[in-house]
Amino acid sequence: MLRRLLVAVALLFVTAAPSAHADPGVLLEQRPTTVFVGPFPAPVKAWHLLYRSTSATGEPNAVSGTLLVPATPWLRGGPRPLISYAVGTHGLGDQCAPSNLLAHGIENESALLAQALSQGWAVVVTDYEGLGTPGTHTYAVGRSEGRAVLDAARAASRVTGAGLSPAGPVGVFGYSQGGQAAAWAAELQATYAPSLNVVGVAAGGVPADLNAVFASNDGGAAFGLVLGAATGYAAAYPDVPFASILNDRGREAVARVSKACTVELGAAAPFAHLQDFVTVPDPIHEPRWQARLAENYLGTTAPKPPVYLYHGTLDELIPFSVGTALRDRWKAVGAKVTWQEFPLLEHIGGVSIGGPAAMTWLGTKF
Repeated sequence: MLRRLLVAVALLFVTAAPSAHADPGVLLEQRPTTVFVGPFPAPVKAWHLLYRSTSATGEPNAVSGTLLVPATPWLRGGPRPLISYAVGTHGLGDQCAPSNLLAHGIENESALLAQALSQGWAVVVTDYEGLGTPGTHTYAVGRSEGRAVLDAARAASRVTGAGLSPAGPVGVFGYSQGGQAAAWAAELQATYAPSLNVVGVAAGGVPADLNAVFASNDGGAAFGLVLGAATGYAAAYPDVPFASILNDRGREAVARVSKACTVELGAAAPFAHLQDFVTVPDPIHEPRWQARLAENYLGTTAPKPPVYLYHGTLDELIPFSVGTALRDRWKAVGAKVTWQEFPLLEHIGGVSIGGPAAMTWLGTKF
């Protein structure tokens, strides 16, 4: 029943279409909403947003999200700061969108959102492309995610009644999929959203090199995440072969992951290999796949804002070496990187311990 209700809410959210003539970040729609923490309404002003963004291939799209503003006035001088918050893996089904979960008090990243709100900062949470809006969620496609994060901040500053300034300081926060989105926002900001006053980016558990992440997870306990990422790439890039190479088992599994939220997604095919689901050998190294993965490889462009990058040393989903390699690539191209490793922490521990520290670091930039 809850699943059907959330899907119905997601469909109700979408009432406007993007215009190719509208600039990225233009607000297409705003609606007052109520956000819950468990059964209790959160003491914030909230709006559901629909805004113009840009796909991985440069096409205009519409992305939804939620803006949260503390009810108390900002009295510390200057415009109220804004966090553009990128959630970790929520799944591919529309019912998994953070806007839906916030509206029903079941968003599992509420503690970090509360940490930001308790400082008086506003927070905008993107749903990403295709999550709660028409189409398939482009899961793990960094270029789409990064643009959605930046455009959420631009749209938030245009919300009537929110009291936010387009010139106000913006911090970007994300972990895991959200870390990928935040890191891409950091790399894209100077060229894609140069007028946005991004003062710091905190990114943790970043899947910066998806070839390395695939190699680590092929045959692993959470192999369903690999199928989810392949589904997201096929949605973002119609030129990559995917549906056409699936076998019967693959078609059934993809149908399941396309509607799954986090736990169901991760457990969709434990200890399976990509080769079990396709009719061709070694599909990930097909040239069209490699070209699109290369487009979403982080670390070749120095972010303009300073970055706080963190990773658990025992991360079982995103290898620690992927995080240190991104750190080294960014430093080599002149990025301002504060690096923090968390010894003996696995993936979830990385955000449980590292997330609050990263949010505190962002506060030093306001």
